[in-house]
Amino acid sequence: MPPPPQIPALEQQMIKQGLVNVQTVDSTIAVELKYSTTDNFVKKDVYGDLENAYLQPDIAKKLAKASASLRKAHPGYRLLIYDAARPNSVQYILWDALDVPLRQKPQYVADPKIGSIHNFGCAVDLTVANEKGAPLDMGTPYDFFGPLAYPRMESQMLAQGKLSRKQLANRQILRQAMTQAGFRQNTTEWWHYDGMSRNSARAKYGMIK
Repeated sequence: MPPPPQIPALEQQMIKQGLVNVQTVDSTIAVELKYSTTDNFVKKDVYGDLENAYLQPDIAKKLAKASASLRKAHPGYRLLIYDAARPNSVQYILWDALDVPLRQKPQYVADPKIGSIHNFGCAVDLTVANEKGAPLDMGTPYDFFGPLAYPRMESQMLAQGKLSRKQLANRQILRQAMTQAGFRQNTTEWWHYDGMSRNSARAKYGMIK
C-alpha cells in the first residue's frame, strides 16, 4: 500500500492557522491555482506543491453561498478559483516581480508591509466556468494589468469597443453571485473579491506568514 501523499508545508501552515480547504465546504467549486503554475504575471510557480484553495471558515461559507446562487441562476456553471489565501511571504515575491513604477504598484499588488486581504485568507480571485469546465470570456485574462480589467472602466471600454456586451454580461454573472453573498468587488480587477475589509481581517485573524 503506497504511503499517504505528503501535505505541502504551505498547506500545513494554513491548516494550522485554522483555514479550510474550500472544496471541503463546497465540492462543486473548481480550483486552478495560477500561482502553482507559470501561467501568471511573474511567469513562475511560487506556491510549489500547493494545489488546494484555502480561506477562513466564514469566508469559505460565504463563497459556498455565492456558488449556490450561481448554480441556481445558471445551471451547469460553477465558480473556478485562481487564488485564495496567500502567505505574506509570497506577497513579497509578487511585489518585487511587478515591473511597473513604484507609485503604481499598489494599484495591482498590495504592499506586503501592509498586507493584501489575500494574506488574511479573506479574499478570492476567481471566474466562472461553463458546462465543459472552460472559463467564460471576461475580456481579459487573469492578472491583466490595465483599464480593460477595471470594473470601474467597463462602460467606457464598452463605448470604445474594447469590451463586448457579452464579455460584460459574463462578468455580471460572476459579480451578481459574489455580491449577493456579501463579497465586495475590487475596482481594478474583475476577478478579485473581498470577503471583509483588511482592517476587519487583520483584527479577527492576523496575517498568514
